[in-house]
Amino acid sequence: MSFKKSPAFLILTAFLSGLIFGLGLIVAQMTNPAKVIGFLDVAGHWDPSLAFVIIGALVTLSSLQFLIKKSCRYNASKTESAKPLHSKVDAKLIIGSSIFGIGWGLSGLCPGPALVSLTSGLTGTFVFVGAMFTGFVVFKVLHQPK
Repeated sequence: MSFKKSPAFLILTAFLSGLIFGLGLIVAQMTNPAKVIGFLDVAGHWDPSLAFVIIGALVTLSSLQFLIKKSCRYNASKTESAKPLHSKVDAKLIIGSSIFGIGWGLSGLCPGPALVSLTSGLTGTFVFVGAMFTGFVVFKVLHQPK
């Protein structure tokens, strides 16, 4: 077994990736609900600073996708795994997206930053994460294959 496929290497890589991602969320202030709500408040006192985070993420993603596709001679049309499982816009997608957006707008947190924010020790963050995991369980119960 090569070093790059060893379980220890994979765990270390996942840990370091998560750590860098979490630190990036903190530096970008995505874990600060007031900052996020200020960004979402386009009708009031809009804070456009998080737009730079979004632009940076899009530039990084686009660059990496280009490099990966070029280096692997990747052809999405011939690769079954590259095709989305569902491509239609239906009621479940609209309702789920709406619930996510309303929750994000009311709390200023979305799942990734909320998990990082647990380190702050704020009660509201623990309530949000508890509600989030409750939602996961409810979804799983309601959508079990019959």
